[in-house]
Amino acid sequence: MLQIKPILSTLMRNKSGPILLLIQIILSVAIVANASFIISERLTLMDRESGTAEEQVFDFRLYSFDKNIDLESQIQRDIRAIRDLPGVIDASTTSMVPLSGGGWSSGYTVGSSEETAKDTENTAVYYGDEHMINTLGVELIEGRNFYEEEVLTGSPDLATHGIVSKAFAKATWGDDTAIGKTMYAGDFGNMPIKVVGVVDKLQGAWVNSDSLDNSVILNIKLVNVFTKVLVRAEVGTLAQLKQEITTTLLKDNRNRVVERFTLISEHRKRVYRNHELMATVLSMMVILLLLITSLGLAGMVMFNIERRTKQIGTRRALGAKKRDIISFFLVENYIICVVGGVIGGLVAVQLGQQLMSVYSLPKLELIYPIATVAGLIVLTTIAVILPARKAANISPAIATRSV
Repeated sequence: MLQIKPILSTLMRNKSGPILLLIQIILSVAIVANASFIISERLTLMDRESGTAEEQVFDFRLYSFDKNIDLESQIQRDIRAIRDLPGVIDASTTSMVPLSGGGWSSGYTVGSSEETAKDTENTAVYYGDEHMINTLGVELIEGRNFYEEEVLTGSPDLATHGIVSKAFAKATWGDDTAIGKTMYAGDFGNMPIKVVGVVDKLQGAWVNSDSLDNSVILNIKLVNVFTKVLVRAEVGTLAQLKQEITTTLLKDNRNRVVERFTLISEHRKRVYRNHELMATVLSMMVILLLLITSLGLAGMVMFNIERRTKQIGTRRALGAKKRDIISFFLVENYIICVVGGVIGGLVAVQLGQQLMSVYSLPKLELIYPIATVAGLIVLTTIAVILPARKAANISPAIATRSV
């Protein structure tokens, strides 16, 4: 029998300890629930796939300061030389690198007439040639790649064809196919770009952007004294290729600088570093709070055992079994835990709403307060069971003689 009434009577006679433990549980539930939700949200963000072959693709910067060279022909020779190196799968110039934290972005205009025209969501913009898809390792799921003769060299304003990510196509044209659709780089009718292909996934550079999965590849090879090059190579060949690429390019023309070889997987680690740090700190805080709460539960039980030794002995002498003594302490602490959990859950929801409005976090899901309370019940059982078993083993003769 649970004997709720005598348990409540005992708690009411000695209020200070239970009240302090109740407050501790309320705070633990409120903080742990929201911290766990934030940890889960950060881990989900960090686990998003970029769509690229991250362990194979790396970028580097090429800066030419020789004013006498023909940049266009020089870059073409450089890319051909890189593609010919052992271990290289493909290479291309690019305007930006996925997950790098910097690059190009833009919005476009779509519609069948000026009256129905609308602006698209913001999207990352990659400028590249027919080798860009293979270099990045992205999957073409609809339409086609650029033809070689479609790729132009020079200004971004010359773009005529585009390959879009599935996320951008869905956000812009819904369930309609994006193939053959036209989007405009300016106002309606200005600088039309025909969509010829759709890739399954290609993320942009900014991991905190709501439109991270929106991207467009345009058929332009940029020519600048500062060139960013993408290379896809066999896994584990970066160290070797770093030296070979530098030697090959400087052998052709020494008046330039080759630097900053970085895998996309390394870009990922860098841009998600703050998210990882936040998840780590919050995890440590959750563990510490649960540890403190469990110690508080165990401490209160041990204190009550010392204080109620005679009472326990008397009950044992009157025929109470060991499981009755254990259940008494378990139920007593379950009551505190459940009451504190319910109040703490309500506080957690209110705290989640404040975090949502101040820090633009998603709404706290109710599963987190519920799971936290369930976890505390398990923790209560573990923290109470050993001291309670010790109390149940007290001999009635010893207990009644000790006070």
